[in-house]
Amino acid sequence: MSKIKIKNFGPIKGGYLENNGWIDVKKITVFIGNQGSGKSTVAKLISTFTWIEKALVRGDYDNKWFSRKSKLKNQFLNYHRLENYLLSNKRQTEIEYDGNAYHIKFENETLSISEKKNVAYELPQIMYVPAERNFITYVKSPKELKLSSDSLKEFLTEFDNAKDAMKGTVKLPINNVDLEYDKLNDILNIKGEDYKVRLTESSSGFQSFVPLYLVSEYLSKGTKASSLEDLNSMTSEEIERFKTLAAEIYLNENLTAEQRRAALSAISSRFNKTCFVNIVEEPEQNLFPSSQQRMLNSLIEFNNLNEGNKLIMTTHSPYLINYLTLAVEAEKLKEKVNTSELKTRLNKIVPLNSTTSGDNMVIYQLDEISGNIEKLKTYKGLPSDKNYLNKGLEESNGLFSELLDIEDLCQ
Repeated sequence: MSKIKIKNFGPIKGGYLENNGWIDVKKITVFIGNQGSGKSTVAKLISTFTWIEKALVRGDYDNKWFSRKSKLKNQFLNYHRLENYLLSNKRQTEIEYDGNAYHIKFENETLSISEKKNVAYELPQIMYVPAERNFITYVKSPKELKLSSDSLKEFLTEFDNAKDAMKGTVKLPINNVDLEYDKLNDILNIKGEDYKVRLTESSSGFQSFVPLYLVSEYLSKGTKASSLEDLNSMTSEEIERFKTLAAEIYLNENLTAEQRRAALSAISSRFNKTCFVNIVEEPEQNLFPSSQQRMLNSLIEFNNLNEGNKLIMTTHSPYLINYLTLAVEAEKLKEKVNTSELKTRLNKIVPLNSTTSGDNMVIYQLDEISGNIEKLKTYKGLPSDKNYLNKGLEESNGLFSELLDIEDLCQ
């Protein structure tokens, strides 16, 4: 399990105040909080440092290259538009990442890296799903646009790959509709029982959900297929062998830069990605509550395909927390049901392949005023009802009660 520590970075000031500041990145990790509290900031840093660790393991770059002061700010933080979140003067930024293969620390504007010895490392496929994803399905020709977000560009690339990989129609888990792809004209269609409409002309919910669903399914099943070819994690010996091969390429003065990249890519293909890290901003975007549940069930199902997969989400939806509670409780009951009738009833509430253990899940709450992070308490493995999102619902009920009191006084 990887973990990250963040202090004085953008809206995050004190960071997580327990566990010596370490935020655990479990199989399912959720961040909730108000706008500007730093939910996406944490998710983007997890994405950035997970990628740095992956690049180090593959030997794409060496430690010294990453440690140059300009690299983190101008290249890696810029990818997610975080380069201006670094704080200085009295409040120095501190970021520390503890992965499976490397320990990385950013302090005093310097990145220090230490390698862990004799470890097994699963090479991840990392995907950051930005909140702006519905933009690429709303416009007719997103490829022709000059997108300023690198993460959105990468997501668009994987979205195109997912479309090209489609075979026939895809049954979507919401509204009992099918997704059809016209490859010749590069058009996605939503097909209902008695209608067909282009995705660009469909509801905002479909425009947000379809790219999330297609890319998540494509990448999770892709890493599943890779891992079936080699069921073992990448061992320390394999890591060393890869580094040796990569070093030989870099030291070969007869190769051009393009030839080096091609040779390195060929070597990389020998070390299959065996897990999928799916980082999703606001998965509930534009979706009705019941559709949110089906969307979440799909993401958990994809996350369950490989043991090393991770699902990291930021959300404003109280429904999502409640549906995660259902998934945890269903996991407990799955071991207890002893008849096909009970199993069928359970499957209707939560699909049996979309359940999760409470031990594999953690929810963090971020406060936009203090800049602190706290972990949501659990009861018997279930997320507590006393969270920021439910608090908002309670406050609205209280305000309505006050209005009724005013109405009584007017009579």
